[in-house]
Amino acid sequence: MKLKHKVVVVTGGSTGLGEAICYEAAKQGAIVIVCARRKEQIEKVSQKCQQLSGQPSFAFLVDVSVPESIEDLVVKINQAVDNVDILVNNAGFGVFEEFLSFDLEQARQMFEVNFFGMLYLTQALAIGMVEKKQGHIINIASMAGKMATPKSTVYSATKFAVLGFSNALRLELKPHHVQVTTVNPGPIKTTFFDQADPSGEYLDKIDWFVLDPQKLAKLIVNNMIRPKREINRPYAMSFAARCYDLFPTIGDYLAGGIFNKK
Repeated sequence: MKLKHKVVVVTGGSTGLGEAICYEAAKQGAIVIVCARRKEQIEKVSQKCQQLSGQPSFAFLVDVSVPESIEDLVVKINQAVDNVDILVNNAGFGVFEEFLSFDLEQARQMFEVNFFGMLYLTQALAIGMVEKKQGHIINIASMAGKMATPKSTVYSATKFAVLGFSNALRLELKPHHVQVTTVNPGPIKTTFFDQADPSGEYLDKIDWFVLDPQKLAKLIVNNMIRPKREINRPYAMSFAARCYDLFPTIGDYLAGGIFNKK
């Protein structure tokens, strides 16, 4: 129970990786605050967290694309707990389409959810962490933020932004004893792809390196106890991302060939 009495806030906690992170944190004794847009679902997740942790848990509605909704969330969090120890910015979505036919209104929405919502909530909660000289911010980015592939133009752009923001924030907050970790996962077997790829063909094509959300969640929660700069999975894509930087020609071949299955 290494996280006993620690307060962990998770956005996008109703399903998928976020839900799995909530459960893993609860197993370690954390007071989990589950945040998402679906009331019934987050209440179910919160109830299970209470059973796993033996600690209080809270379910708060939030739409991270709406600043006013984030402000309401922060008020509720401050009323429920004295401080937040760990923030997991997990809320996000993607759509994989060719850019020339991409709906730019949907692109704006993707930035609101994947990037700007994270900025608003992080700033609001990081102020308290700095005052207490402790805290940990975990931003769920993506391998798409390290190695872009065809049909991921907008999604990759949002995750490149998350990665750049996290790298700078880590340096700013280090003197205040607040840790920042960036998680860069490849494809995860979750409902994310119900919207990103409605055909369902993408996951079938790349099943050899698709991540299991429970295993990744356990790795992330272990990092809450022993913070790291980055978590990059799967190893094959992490290696390819390094090649992408060091050997651009090979990187383009890997990104446009082996890992281009959309």
